[in-house]
Formats: sequence, structure tokens, C-alpha cells
Amino acid sequence: MPQERTRKIVITAIMSAIAIFLGLTRWGFIPWVGGISLTIMPVPAIIGAILEGPIVGALIGLIFGIFSMIQAAVAPNGPGDTIFTNPLISVLPRLFIGPVAWLVWQGLKRWPVVGLIVSGAAGSLTNTLLVLGMIGILGLYPWEVIGPVVVANGLPEAGVSAFITLVVVAAWKRIQVGKQTGSKL
Repeated sequence: MPQERTRKIVITAIMSAIAIFLGLTRWGFIPWVGGISLTIMPVPAIIGAILEGPIVGALIGLIFGIFSMIQAAVAPNGPGDTIFTNPLISVLPRLFIGPVAWLVWQGLKRWPVVGLIVSGAAGSLTNTLLVLGMIGILGLYPWEVIGPVVVANGLPEAGVSAFITLVVVAAWKRIQVGKQTGSKL
């Protein structure tokens, strides 16, 4: 039991550090069309949840959200970033990334490749839909603007997150993907 607890703490710390690193270095944002970026920031919470459960995923999401809020206040990249100083936008939605990914994984882990792909996409879409939904509910941007962002950003982000989740977790758990297993992925 103590080894399991230690493992959960270590995975939480490592994945949280990766999320913070991705944010600080901007490596968590992939340039996309029209000057916007695709974010892979939810991926550490997704992977943490799949490996260690929903509480670990929620904790990593919490750290991601708090970091996002602090970064928006201290070093915003543009005028739109200031809305992320509101914890209802930056923190609350991120608490659900890991638990949703974990629930999907639990339902699909009999088919590991499919389960990892769908879990990665579901965690990413949870972030997109809850953050943008909260922005819409608070009336910060009109719904007519939010809908196209879900399609233009959210769906490609879900695809990238699904791919990264598949490759990382399959390598970690030595799940066979095609003819490749483990580190050969």
C-alpha cells in the first residue's frame, strides 16, 4: 500500500511539472492556422488519470488550472488571456479533465488502443467544452464566436491529445499498437 501511495504522489508531481513546463516554455501550444494555437496542456492530466486514477488526474488538472490563472495574471500573452484570471474559467474546468479521461478509459480498457485514443480525445474535449462553455455562460464572448472555436481548435486538439496519450501510455504500459510495443512506439 505505501508503494502505491508513493507512486501516485510521484506520478502527480511529474505530470504536474510537465504541465507547468509546457506552459512556461510555450511548448504546450502548437501553432495552428490563423495565428491561433492548439494546446496539449491537458495531456499530463489525462495520462496521470489513466495511469493512477481520477483523483490524480483531478490534482494535475488543479495544478494546471492554478498555473494557468497565475500565468494569465503575471505574464499574459495577449488581451484575451486576462479572462483566465477568473478561477471559474482557468481552474474549475480543468478539475474534470482527468476524471472524464479515467471514466472513458475504464469503459474501454478491454480495447486498449481504442480506449487510449478515445480517453485522450475525451479529456481534451472536456477542457475545451468546459472552458469555452464557462466563457459563454459568463457572457465574456458571444456563443457565435465560441462555436467555431470548438470546431477549429477543439477537434484538432482532441486529435493531437489522443495521439500523444496513445503513444505515451502504450509505451509506458507496453501495450501493442500494430506491430510495435513499448519503447519502439
